[in-house]
Parts: sequence; C-alpha cells; structure tokens
Amino acid sequence: MAKKSLNKNLNKAKSSKKDEFYTQLSDIERELRHYKHHFRDKVVYCNCDDPRVSNFFHYFSYNFEKLGLKKLITTCYKNQDMDLFSQNNSEQAIYLEYDGDKNGNKVPDTTEIGIKPLKGNGDFRNQESIDLLKQADIVVTNPPFSLFREYVAQLIEYDKKFVIVGHQNAITYKEIFPLIKDNKLWLGYGFKGGAAHFINQHYEDYATATDRKEGMIRVSGVIWLTNLEINKRQEDLILYKKYYGSEDEFPIYVNYEAIEVSKTKDIPLDYAGAMGVPITFLDKYNPDQFEIIGSSRELGAPMSSIGIKGTYMAGGPRFYLDTGNGTYQRLYDRIVIRNKKLQQ
Repeated sequence: MAKKSLNKNLNKAKSSKKDEFYTQLSDIERELRHYKHHFRDKVVYCNCDDPRVSNFFHYFSYNFEKLGLKKLITTCYKNQDMDLFSQNNSEQAIYLEYDGDKNGNKVPDTTEIGIKPLKGNGDFRNQESIDLLKQADIVVTNPPFSLFREYVAQLIEYDKKFVIVGHQNAITYKEIFPLIKDNKLWLGYGFKGGAAHFINQHYEDYATATDRKEGMIRVSGVIWLTNLEINKRQEDLILYKKYYGSEDEFPIYVNYEAIEVSKTKDIPLDYAGAMGVPITFLDKYNPDQFEIIGSSRELGAPMSSIGIKGTYMAGGPRFYLDTGNGTYQRLYDRIVIRNKKLQQ
C-alpha cells in the first residue's frame, strides 16, 4: 500500500512538475566523499539548485578549499509562486559564482559570492545555462524527476562529467539503458538502505512511524548515477552458487534463450550463457567481470511471435516464465548479462 502510494506521488510529480526533492546534506556528504580526488582544480556546476536552500551549494562552498576547487557555479530557477516551499520567492533568476575564501575565515561569506542576474528563467535548457555548463568540468545536482531523460541527454551531448541523483526506474528508460550498457554511465555508492529522505512538502510521507522525518518524504529506489571512475566499479562480485542444469532453480525464459536468476547473490559462478538478473544487479556491476547483453524490454520476443496467444503484451515486452497449465508469468524488468570470469 505504501509503495503504491509513493509511486503515485512520483508520477504526480512528473505531471505537476512539483518534483523539487531537495537532498539532505548528510546524503551528499556520504556519497561525495568517494569522489574527492576528482574535484581538484575543477569547476563544479549545480544547475538545478536554489543556492539559498541547496545543500549541494552548501557542501561545495564550505569544502571549497579542502576539495581544491577552481570555481563553484549554481543557477537558480525563477519562481513566481511566493508560497512554494523552496523559499525562492524572487521573480528574478540568478546564478552564483564562488571562487574561494578571500578573508581567511574559511567560510563562504555573502560578500565573497558573486550574485548575477539571468535574462531568462534559469532553466537548464536555456542558452544562458548551457553557456555556464560549457565552463564546467563536473556537474553535481538532483535534477527534476520529470525531466531526467532530457537532463542526462544534455550532459552527454556536452561531454560532461557528473554525479547526479535519480531513481532506479530510470535504468530501464530507452534513453538511459544504452548509456549503462556502453559504460558511459553507472551507479554510484548509493543512499543508506536504498532509500532517501528528501525535503519536500508537496506530498504525504508514507514511511513507517520509525522512519518518518518531519517535512520530508521517504523515497525508495533512489540512486546516484555518475560517469566518474570509482573504486566500487573495480570490485568483483563474490559468487558461490554452481549451475547444475536445474530448471527448478534457474528456469529458462519462454521468449528468450537465457536463464532466470531472481537474486543477484544467486548468479552461478560457472555458467557461461546468458542470464537475466534484476536491475538492482547494477549496484554490483563490474564491467571487467560481466558483460551486459541487453534488457528484457529490447530482447523479449512478443509472445504471439512464438505462437502463444493471450494478453501477454500488456505494458510492453518483458520476459516470461512457463508456470504450467498453459499459464505464463510476466517478470519485472531484467538485465541480461554474461559472466566474463568463469570459475569451476
């Protein structure tokens, strides 16, 4: 019930554009500590952030010297809704530039932050924002859920390094999955417990009483996505199961020649063929250990094409398992992989 309500809220965010899910400073600190060596002498751009409430701006401005940054740029979207919880009650879009401490107190004072007006509304797609993007080496932010595809496409078009927040459902988007398959984008270290509490007062929080935080909404399946090299990506997944040819344990899909592995930890160490695994596998993905062949959305043959009639195409192509008695189980999204480091 709670999960269904939360998904409904996320879909509502896409349609209403109320998708300002502000990230907590503790979550930013926990993730970015793994990337510190990437930031030295770099220009960092936060282009979806109101710097007056953005914890991304706070993190980078207060750690400017420690990280060895060259410059910090943050753009603020114009807001004419005086009651919006973001506190951005100005009709003027602005951008901020900060290039370090000047008076020696190691604090980003207001007199040291350059506040400059924008002609447009601060949208990341406007030419003004694109011109600022071109100056940047690394982009770090939590982009709008409703514009995630377009946002990532822009980063790729301008060949930018980035660390951004997204939802694991984005993995399955036809615009995003090819980037993962081609090793142009991968998962970061992630949020604690696979969920995040965002500062958002638009929607009711359906978290349990023990996990509820005032003024925030708990969202499961939230991930960090990046194209910066991290140590995690070089770590092999430890495998312990062997493949004995049992279809009870590893059934074969009806509409694609691969075995079903329902849990990442159960990937057999000695199987050379194609395997379908949950999208959560990407949290453990090492490109030196596994090859990504594709996804069930692109590889799953229509059931009608293999002579099986019925309403088996609702929601688009996926993989199916034969459950007996002429019935078939449609599975959630699967990623098809092959083990490049077989063990005996």
